[in-house]
Amino acid sequence: METRRETSNSCGTICLKYILFIFNILFWLAGGAVLAVGVWTLVEKSDYINLLNSNFYTASAYILIAAGAVVIVTGIIGCCATLSEMKSLLIVYLVLLLCVFLLEIIAGVLAYVTYQELDEELRQNLKMTMQHKYHQAGEDSVTQAVDKLHQEFQCCGSNSSSDWRDSIWIEATQYQQLVPDSCCKTPSILCGIRDHPSNVYKVEGGCVMKLEEFILSQLYILGALGIGIAVLQLFGMMFTCCLHHNLKDEPY
Repeated sequence: METRRETSNSCGTICLKYILFIFNILFWLAGGAVLAVGVWTLVEKSDYINLLNSNFYTASAYILIAAGAVVIVTGIIGCCATLSEMKSLLIVYLVLLLCVFLLEIIAGVLAYVTYQELDEELRQNLKMTMQHKYHQAGEDSVTQAVDKLHQEFQCCGSNSSSDWRDSIWIEATQYQQLVPDSCCKTPSILCGIRDHPSNVYKVEGGCVMKLEEFILSQLYILGALGIGIAVLQLFGMMFTCCLHHNLKDEPY
């Protein structure tokens, strides 16, 4: 009877070990995905930071990179704890899972609140930034960001192409340009002297709407990753508790 009980416990422990090991592989991959999104955000979209007066975009990218690294390290610790069957390491792993889970909830709330503030700040300041800093001395980064924004999102001006009528650069230009050349569907030198819809982008809502959609899509991606990792964590904590209990009860 006792032998049957021990055999049952051993089989249960082995099954839990395999399940928890697979979970940690998935957890590790999820951390890698979060890390990749953070690096991509920082490297590919960093130009748009110059159009914002807030550090939210940069901070969010670094937070993603840090979170991805923590998740990867946690997954590695989980694998080591599972294979070694060390109860103390399992407890460390369980605490890390719980901490990351709580941080995800806090980060989600802060991201939602901060987005509302960023959205308002974007609407108020993007037009002013374009009109007063585009092609001005010492503002090369803003100029490059605006040109990239026009071409990548196929838009012109903050709310519409007419925003450029009050631009310091447009007023000072001797070529009577109406919009920057980057607003043109086929950019070329001085193509901005004609702002007909056949020549320049006339997107309803302008670039501010496009930039809002981009930032919101980033939050959706982060939200999906966060929910996926949170679900994995809940299962991980459950399996870890079960494995710790089995190891505790098993004879040595």
